[in-house]
Amino acid sequence: MTTIASAGTSITEPAEDSGHPLAREVAAALAEHFSGPYYVTPDGLQAPLIDSLGSVVRLENVVREDIAVGLAAGARLAGGEPVLLMQNSGFGQSVNALASLVLPYELPMLLVIGMRGTDADDTAENLVMGRITEDLLRMFGITARALPARDPGPIVSMAAADLRAGRSSALLISPGLFGWKAKA
Repeated sequence: MTTIASAGTSITEPAEDSGHPLAREVAAALAEHFSGPYYVTPDGLQAPLIDSLGSVVRLENVVREDIAVGLAAGARLAGGEPVLLMQNSGFGQSVNALASLVLPYELPMLLVIGMRGTDADDTAENLVMGRITEDLLRMFGITARALPARDPGPIVSMAAADLRAGRSSALLISPGLFGWKAKA
């Protein structure tokens, strides 16, 4: 894996994948349906997906979610099909960028959101965002779909159809989807 760094971002070139089978399937579906660019912020729930995705597309690692939204907006203006991977606490961080840039200027993008504070993740610092993420997406008019543990391709295809119709879309990743477990 090759990483090239600059202010606030780094680029990870495709590398060999040794990840989770479902993560590989989702990564392949994303790569098939979205030309990118792909912006990634840290998310332990999605680590297997990020590893698998990094083996098939070029990833741009971004330090903050609101910066990733700004980069994705620019990519959309340049004709790209931007995909952002973040956890829901970072989605909270990006609310203003989405509300003041993406929504009013109709710059659709795909958000892949790790849903901390739901299901098996009952850590106190994540519970509020776990409760409100889907409501915020709905208020923004962003269609959210939970990524299933079996046959994720059709859901990814629906998200791609949203983007091509000029609408942002979100895929929600539950805590255990790729094998994440809460620390004891």
